[in-house]
Amino acid sequence: MNRGLLLRFENLVQLRGACQQLRALSSRKLCGAQWKPVQSFAHPMGSFLLHPHLWPKDRLLSAALSQCRYLATKEETKKKKKKIQLMRGEVEIRQMMTVEELARAMGKDIDHIYEALLYTDINLDSVEPDSILHEDHIKMIVQKSGMKYKSARLKEEKERKNTDAVKRQVVNYPAVLTPRPPVVTILGHVDHGKTTLLDSLRKSQVAAMEAGGITQHIGAFLVRLPSGEKITFLDTPGHAAFSAMRARGTNVTDIVILVVAAEDGVMQQTIESIEHAKNAGVPLILAINKCDKPEADPERVKKELLAHDVVCEDLGGDVQAVNISALKGENLMVLAEATVALAEMLELKADATGLVEGTVIESRKDRGKGPLTTAIIQRGTLRKGCVLVAGKTWAKVRFLFDENGRAVDAASPGIPVEIMGWKEAPSAGDEILEVESEQRAQEVVAWRTYVEQQEKLKKDLEVIEAKQKEHRLEYEKKQQKLAHLTWRQRKAVLYKANKHRMFLRPKERTEKDENTLALIVKGDVDGSLEAILNILDSYDCEDECKLDIVYFGMGDVSENDISLAEAFNGVIFGFSVKANDSIKKLADKKGIKIKLHNIIYKLIEDLKDELNCRLPSAMVETTIGEASVLDTFSVTVGKNKIPVAGCRVHKGLLDRKMKFKLIRNRDVIWKGCLSSLKHHKDDVQVIKTGMDCGLSLDKNLEFNIGDEIICYEEKEVQQTTSWDPGF
Repeated sequence: MNRGLLLRFENLVQLRGACQQLRALSSRKLCGAQWKPVQSFAHPMGSFLLHPHLWPKDRLLSAALSQCRYLATKEETKKKKKKIQLMRGEVEIRQMMTVEELARAMGKDIDHIYEALLYTDINLDSVEPDSILHEDHIKMIVQKSGMKYKSARLKEEKERKNTDAVKRQVVNYPAVLTPRPPVVTILGHVDHGKTTLLDSLRKSQVAAMEAGGITQHIGAFLVRLPSGEKITFLDTPGHAAFSAMRARGTNVTDIVILVVAAEDGVMQQTIESIEHAKNAGVPLILAINKCDKPEADPERVKKELLAHDVVCEDLGGDVQAVNISALKGENLMVLAEATVALAEMLELKADATGLVEGTVIESRKDRGKGPLTTAIIQRGTLRKGCVLVAGKTWAKVRFLFDENGRAVDAASPGIPVEIMGWKEAPSAGDEILEVESEQRAQEVVAWRTYVEQQEKLKKDLEVIEAKQKEHRLEYEKKQQKLAHLTWRQRKAVLYKANKHRMFLRPKERTEKDENTLALIVKGDVDGSLEAILNILDSYDCEDECKLDIVYFGMGDVSENDISLAEAFNGVIFGFSVKANDSIKKLADKKGIKIKLHNIIYKLIEDLKDELNCRLPSAMVETTIGEASVLDTFSVTVGKNKIPVAGCRVHKGLLDRKMKFKLIRNRDVIWKGCLSSLKHHKDDVQVIKTGMDCGLSLDKNLEFNIGDEIICYEEKEVQQTTSWDPGF
């Protein structure tokens, strides 16, 4: 009886399993196509279902299971077809790849990526298939898997077409070339009379307007001589900060006039100017200025220049030397004639047809006219309506102005001209090229911007990889130190190390992390900014105070500058720019410092003062007196024995209010205050030079004969930066 019940129970279990398989198959709509066991019976379907004893249990179950195996095998086959083949060569990687994307690129499963991540500091509990991996982790996983990686970015770079604008080919047909004015650069040391010389030549008062006797930015002028000849002059600053501007002036010039003061002789910027002329391969004319002064010695100047391979004609060389007085206008026509004669020997000609080519001498921003550039045209003829490209900006020329601010219709080769119509101000020294249309100009600018971005990205990646490697090494060292600890012990050690930072406010953390001076730099022209930024590049005291240039640009101080200074807790430095009353009031209201200067070395001095203010104060010890220990003994006070030193003061005095230190064998073994100071049996406040005394310390410390007692005072002194800008 029991055995029969057991058999029926087994049949019911098998029947239930078969029904579940049938239900699953019917839901996939595969029952009619693949499942036909009923056709082998003579009974109709209704009677078959109503009479369970007619069901063939074994056949039914085996058929259902075989059908399930068939479907499972089919699904596995589909998955295998979808699986990517294993990569044996290079794996193409990119930034911001997820775990799943990397596994697909490598032809591995996700578990393989997880196994490789065990070698990193990543917490695997927080890693999901869609988690983004850092680039160094991606490279490490690929290398651990025995594969090589390549960047997908390089492929995109190769596919992009170069759409840059280039110069035309040089044409030497005599029929096309026409004479042009010589471009003359005046170089020399600070205050040797360069600007006075130009002022005398072009009859203007530029010299009287300049601050500190220093030309603060480059200017280009066309001088018309009484003989009808034209000479284009470039005036470059003599200050040490403007070395790049002097070098740029010689790159576009034909002749260099070297101005040397007769009473000063050869100076530092004189030597530098000679080097610029030699590097550019430009001939020299020597102008010995200030010859009207009693102490003038032109012959000494010529002899000093021999040491720098500048040999004048009267000493057997080929360099013309003219003694002048720029202030009184003496021999200026002789100098101009020497310049014209040398220009005729050089046979200066240019092609005035075709697309325009030139060089940006200076750029600035005008409130009414927008970005303006002073340029020298080298090929072609510039007219209104021309489309120009310079650097990463372009212009459709709206107006052209001469050196006196008058509008002109065209500018031929060798003529300086001010161009209006730029979208943004180009950098001084940029090459100007004319293109066919505005669309073509936009293509050129887009390409140059793209190239710059790629170069910057490449450099940034190198820096990032170096930093990541450095951090990785630091992390591995820390892990090695904590390797013998359990995870609970490691957590406790890290908590203790960072405990003092957890209770700081975010602002206090930032101040403690780094001491930074944020700068907003504004200049009148691009060359001035260039000079200031070159000086700031020489800053090498990051361990004292970090220097962060938040923004730099041309033009007067604006509300945007105030907002930036407020956001970064910075200081605004302006060179030859202005800040109107409303801007100054806004700055005062927000507590922003605006420092405006017209002389560059004063700006740098002010910057150094600002750096000094950011440095923490230092404690300086000032010695007040010195004494020697001649004998030692002890005094009993209550149950304690207190060591006492018998001393003689041999320098200065000992003041009980001050601090003391005990020196033994040139080592400081104690610092603190005295507990007692006596002369004979009397307590005293001060012991002077030559007097004997007995003293005890606030610490129970034994004395030795020969010890030195130093009385000193601590003063808080403001530190000064060790940065030396070079002038």
